[in-house]
Amino acid sequence: MNMKQWMQQTLAAPAKKAMPVLSFPSTQLLGVTVRQLVADSDLQARGMKLVADRVDSAAAVSMMDLSVEAEAFGSAIRFSDDEVPTVIDQIVETPEQAEALQVPTVGAGRTGIYVEAIRKACTLITDRPVFAGVIGPFSLAGRLIGVSDAMILCYDEPEMVHTVLQKATDFLIAYIKAYKEAGANGFVMAEPLAGLLPPAMNSEFSLPYVKQIVDATEDDSFLAAYHNCGNAVPQQLDDLAAMHFSVYHIGNATPMKLALEHLPADCLVMGNVDPAGEFCNGTPASIRTATRSLLEECSVHSNFVISSGCDIPPASSWDNIDAFFDEVTSFYKH
Repeated sequence: MNMKQWMQQTLAAPAKKAMPVLSFPSTQLLGVTVRQLVADSDLQARGMKLVADRVDSAAAVSMMDLSVEAEAFGSAIRFSDDEVPTVIDQIVETPEQAEALQVPTVGAGRTGIYVEAIRKACTLITDRPVFAGVIGPFSLAGRLIGVSDAMILCYDEPEMVHTVLQKATDFLIAYIKAYKEAGANGFVMAEPLAGLLPPAMNSEFSLPYVKQIVDATEDDSFLAAYHNCGNAVPQQLDDLAAMHFSVYHIGNATPMKLALEHLPADCLVMGNVDPAGEFCNGTPASIRTATRSLLEECSVHSNFVISSGCDIPPASSWDNIDAFFDEVTSFYKH
């Protein structure tokens, strides 16, 4: 699939299909736990297919599990039946440990399962693009160093942070290339930890590494989407605009209208119905209202694609998800 062409067609289309980060609620359709889903490529692929059959989305997006890459480096992970896995330790505490950190091969931990899930999903889903979910470089480095420590070490031990960042970047390039070889049409990179940084630090500790990854992987058949849901994103918008990513996916901490006013008009800009407040804890009526309001405010921008503000939680009501899609269809019909 020519993804640059898909992007141009999406920009030109008067009626836009929604593209939420919708994967983990597939557990409800499959009748399995999150713990089972994250360990089984067949379940992941079947879950993506069930979601694609149920909703008329612009693309299918795989699991946004931000523990997978850290686990490949050796981090300990907490698994549960109903929550997305989380990293529970730090494995790099000194410059010496940063230097000694080994870049894993793709296939370490559960990365092989996730790549295989995309390979299988691409044979099942043929009517729309399939995007793989990956973590961003600073968000991965933060999980290896410790999230709060990473923020402090940017000031106290910047070289140590850069060492870990480059190793994270090298791994992510190989991992994304494996997804590409498996048939994915693109990737959604989640870089939320960088969304907490002041603009100057984001420009030093995240964006150059994100650019390395995009430059090494994106081409006409494979599209990069940059996701950030951090609270500091409003202050970072001009720097993000200068990166000229093909797709920006903006979290609900940032007013969508503000993002659209700052980001390039020839790039897709997606967001940002509240995943927890609406998809998980709202009602069909409240999510319809939130969706309609966002569409009315932002659809004047031809590059706006409505989405969730972040990954939709596993326990989110399918009544709410269906209401979201119904409201998008209804809006563009009139």
